[in-house]
Amino acid sequence: MTESPARDLDIVLVGATGFVGRLTAQHLRDHAPAGLRIGLAGRSRAKLDVLAAELGAPLADWPRIVIDVSDPAACADLAARTRVLVTTVGPYAAYGSELVKACAVAGTHYADLTGEVLFVRDTADAFHDVAQRSGARIVHSCGFDSIPSDLGVWETARIAADEGAGELTDTVLFVRRLKGGLSGGTIDSMRRQTIAARESVEDRRVINDPYGLSPDRAAEPTKSDRADTQTTPAPRGGRVRSVAGRVGSRLPVRRTEDGHWTGPFIMASYNTRIVRRSNALLGWAYGRAFRYHEVTDFGARAKAPFAATGMTAGLLGLVGGLSFAPTRKVIDRFLPDPGEGPDEETRVNGRFTMEVVAMTTSGTKYATTVAAQADPGYNGTAIMLGQSALCLAEDDLTSEGGVLTPAVAMGSALIERLRAQDFTIETHRLTH
Repeated sequence: MTESPARDLDIVLVGATGFVGRLTAQHLRDHAPAGLRIGLAGRSRAKLDVLAAELGAPLADWPRIVIDVSDPAACADLAARTRVLVTTVGPYAAYGSELVKACAVAGTHYADLTGEVLFVRDTADAFHDVAQRSGARIVHSCGFDSIPSDLGVWETARIAADEGAGELTDTVLFVRRLKGGLSGGTIDSMRRQTIAARESVEDRRVINDPYGLSPDRAAEPTKSDRADTQTTPAPRGGRVRSVAGRVGSRLPVRRTEDGHWTGPFIMASYNTRIVRRSNALLGWAYGRAFRYHEVTDFGARAKAPFAATGMTAGLLGLVGGLSFAPTRKVIDRFLPDPGEGPDEETRVNGRFTMEVVAMTTSGTKYATTVAAQADPGYNGTAIMLGQSALCLAEDDLTSEGGVLTPAVAMGSALIERLRAQDFTIETHRLTH
């Protein structure tokens, strides 16, 4: 790690005048310690001035910086001024690369809200080694994508290891409760990745690979390995039932052992890849037999299977519709744009509860709850991003530089910060 020259700022928030950027600025105003030097950056000085006037002291006294995030020189100058750079400006494939490069070179810690597999893959390939040498922690996905998933699994593995229960094996995140909106940026990321997957064979390969964000893909399971571990034993009754059992084991709508019906979770395709990257970056500390997926829990009521099926059909229709230009134009009329968000009442009433349920190599079962009384895509994400920024700026972290995940970069320090913000992150042993 190289020594950084003195910086005149501790944190710079880029995209401060956007919807989530504004919420993050408010959070930093209310929770940053006195004396922390924070700057606000965006494309428009006029909008930055309006933000400062509306949010008041002490934010009104923070420096305001006009920047074009596509300008390499401007990004390099900004990264050299601050110890931590946080950006809400997406889609990140279009507006994030120069900021990541500048931070990696300057040894400046970085956090964002991306949910874009291709962007993370590209930055890891291009800048992981650079960031390792400079000591920069480049931390992607510091919002609802993907902190609950990433920290929930990390904490489960930590507790299991501390209690001598071994490594994790089959691990599932259940979305038990979700009230609130997914941001326009999350929807736009889905849109762009759907287009990329249709237009490029190589991009489609990366997007569809469950281990596509691993730093060492050759060390991860192959498709045949996964099939071997996921195929259920052949039931009695011969070949027909065996085929039916294998097909049933892969249906997106399923019934669990406790009678609950589950369906797909819209963010699972991204979150699961971040969690698997964490495992690999940690030297497969979760275990070589670690298998992970995420589902939405619809409960055990009579209407649950119909709700799960309806949601599955809707998601398949959305992805299919976004794949083709004519239908995409129609769908876009009804989806939020990046930078848009719900009113304050909707955000205040938002909340989420997620539960990581994991088996270990010793046969012990654990459950970790990650929950908050906050809108997941907006207020909750602003808290997670704001606390990530403060964690990178203030806490004595032991992680090395590189293109990291929230769990690898910040781990227990960020968990304690989120608990102080009334997040629930609790692990219980379910079996002995």
